[in-house]
Amino acid sequence: MSFWPKSAKARRRLTIFLVAAPVLILAVALSLYALGGTTVYFYTPAQMLDAKVTTGQVIRLGGLVKPGTVVRAGDGTVSFTVQDKLKEVAVTYRGELPDLFREGQGVVCEGKVTGATSLRATQVLAKHDEKYIPKNVQDELKKQGEWRPDAGMSESSAEPQRPFGS
Repeated sequence: MSFWPKSAKARRRLTIFLVAAPVLILAVALSLYALGGTTVYFYTPAQMLDAKVTTGQVIRLGGLVKPGTVVRAGDGTVSFTVQDKLKEVAVTYRGELPDLFREGQGVVCEGKVTGATSLRATQVLAKHDEKYIPKNVQDELKKQGEWRPDAGMSESSAEPQRPFGS
């Protein structure tokens, strides 16, 4: 009994499959490998510390700027603490901060982890609207027991995220 089918049409299909399958598998593997290095995960301070994020990893850290922790150095470096209800992470950033950045304000910082509880930010984004809260952030606040509907956080303000342009 031979591996090859007797029909010429079936042999041709099998040959095409045997040539195309490895090429397709290689293309998918290379694509996944290339995308693996560009993934940036979002963490709250508690999630970052629980996940034991490795030093040098690029992440996004979201939380509130802890009041009384913003310190501006003469060389343009700003250091502050980002907190959630459970934990705190020290952040250093060199550059212009957004106009809406202030203590007690929601912030998302993207940068490299420099220690167990520290981050060197390359980008700082300040929250732009007091009423809008993304669904995933709302869920995290509820899990941590920090959800306060009476403070302007209503269920209707948690709009689903839509693709750009729709």
